[in-house]
Amino acid sequence: MPRETLTREQIVTTAVELLDADGLEGLNMRSLGQRLGSAATAVYWHVKNKDNLVTLAGDQVWGEIRLPDLDAVDWRAAATAMAGDLYAMFVRHPWLVQAFATHLFHGAGKARHDDHNLAVYEKAGFVGPQADLAAAAVFTYVLGNASGAAAAAALTRRIERDGGDAEEVFAATMKEAAETASRFPRLRTRIESAEYAEAPDDTFDFGLRSLLDGLEARLRGAGD
Repeated sequence: MPRETLTREQIVTTAVELLDADGLEGLNMRSLGQRLGSAATAVYWHVKNKDNLVTLAGDQVWGEIRLPDLDAVDWRAAATAMAGDLYAMFVRHPWLVQAFATHLFHGAGKARHDDHNLAVYEKAGFVGPQADLAAAAVFTYVLGNASGAAAAAALTRRIERDGGDAEEVFAATMKEAAETASRFPRLRTRIESAEYAEAPDDTFDFGLRSLLDGLEARLRGAGD
């Protein structure tokens, strides 16, 4: 595809697809050009370099997060919905979580999300910098929870590129981890108990509720 017929939107959309499939380490202008049916040099007419492309791709996926109507729902419902959408977006695009360590993301997509997110905490009653702190606390919690999925995706790709079986490697690693953990009483109890084995994975929801409870308590304390 000649550079005159390429658009930045096509390039960024294809870059997101490539990043989802191959991760940060799999993104380069040659592979992107092949997906677009174009020479790598044509891509450079629209984006400066790989780092610029990752920033543009990162900003595009922020548009996947829905913005609750703050006239229709209370602040906790809105905060929960946005945090859940953010977590789901990070899990769909695990490369973005990794890229936070090396890129400063900005753009209209992220600004749209951040502006509405601040409005949620302002509706709760946080004022000025306190709204920023509340929003940042929830964002950091979500990002931290998504790091496990990002690490698993990156490790899976690395194992499979080296010709290994990711499922077998994970199973062997979990077995070794369980053997080590069984030497410690509290961990051994959880490994051996059906109650813990069958418990639903409610970690994210539990932590988010607890965090919002804490923010709500701060608001009540300020009111008192």
